[in-house]
Amino acid sequence: MDERATFYFDYSSPYSYLTAERVNAVMPEPPVWQPISFGFVLRATGRTPWSLTGEREAGMAEIERRAAERGLPELRWPRGWGPGESVAEAYGLSAPRAGIFAKASGRAVAFSLAAFRQAFAGGRDLSDPENVLIAAAACELHPRAVLAGIETESVKRELQQATEAAIELGVAGVPTIAVGEELFWGDDRLEEAAAA
Repeated sequence: MDERATFYFDYSSPYSYLTAERVNAVMPEPPVWQPISFGFVLRATGRTPWSLTGEREAGMAEIERRAAERGLPELRWPRGWGPGESVAEAYGLSAPRAGIFAKASGRAVAFSLAAFRQAFAGGRDLSDPENVLIAAAACELHPRAVLAGIETESVKRELQQATEAAIELGVAGVPTIAVGEELFWGDDRLEEAAAA
């Protein structure tokens, strides 16, 4: 059994992007990268994400500030994040399924970083499978294999099981780092998770 911490994330989450860019460096040992479906987490918990509330503009400004402080490329918000758009459209399943496929190929970290950068540095909508394939190609996953893989029942089932297991563990948002039985939810709690 793997005793490492687990990094739960969804590719639609800009806070997950911020954490992904530094989690392996901050944690004492690189965690297991576990993509989940944030849309299903929201449905199961009955929560409304900050991005669909009055906190949206302040949250986006905070993310842009953190990205700049960390020397990341200027944020380019993908479709769903613009004024008057609904980020709910961004909660697609192509990216998390591709993340599951990449994990089985030993490329979870490479694919995830490529996908996050496509979304939040490139402004590409990851609910569009074509943009997911660009990220896959960037980490040497064959696009046709990924396209076929994300439609397999085994990948769909694994994403569902990973999401259900995260919910059962108590994951209510992303990013979350699980260290043993402790959960650290939020990009701002990464250092606390590293010290646990």
